[in-house]
Amino acid sequence: MTAITATPVTNSATAASTASSAANNPEIASNFTEFLQLLTTQLKNQDPLSPMDTNQFTQQLVEFSQVEQQMKTNDSLSTLVTMQQAAQSTEALQLVGATVVVNGSKAQLASDGSGATWTLNATKPSTATITITDSTGQTAFSGTTAVSSGTQTFTWDGHGNNGQLWPTGSYTLTATAVDASGQSTAISTQVQARVDSVDLTQTPPVLSINGQNYTMDQLQKIVSK
Repeated sequence: MTAITATPVTNSATAASTASSAANNPEIASNFTEFLQLLTTQLKNQDPLSPMDTNQFTQQLVEFSQVEQQMKTNDSLSTLVTMQQAAQSTEALQLVGATVVVNGSKAQLASDGSGATWTLNATKPSTATITITDSTGQTAFSGTTAVSSGTQTFTWDGHGNNGQLWPTGSYTLTATAVDASGQSTAISTQVQARVDSVDLTQTPPVLSINGQNYTMDQLQKIVSK
């Protein structure tokens, strides 16, 4: 907040400036006008031999100025918020069609035979138990695989344990892992997918990826646009 230095109440420039700014708000303008009328009347009718203490009037002028500065600050903040929201919307629109990486467990089984791919992130070398289910929760595949510490990809070709080829669609991967001593270790999953659409009616904007909704701060990486 801008510091205000108190000046004598007879300073017409200060009063005029404050009154002009207050005019932007009817209630403040009305109160300020009444205050000036009361001040002027009291000053005109004061006893010249015993003038009134003007400290209180000066303090009230300062308070009016502080209210004015606060209102300006609020207006500036509102403008900044609006600008930020517009920038987020523009950035979100530019991501439509981009390939991104997000934390998640759902991936699309492609129809071109490339399968469905997840990224596994393990804290140490371990054996991971993988279970893949379809959109109804039915198990399509289950098995174990060795994973190293760090990130690696896991691609499922779409065939179940019985050799059946499952239809294209969204599939969910669940992974648990144990190390060489049989102790559970942390393992997370990420998916790389295309941004299908963006909902600008939400604040912040929501991206649709693999049928799931994500905000931009949930993106781990932008692979390509």
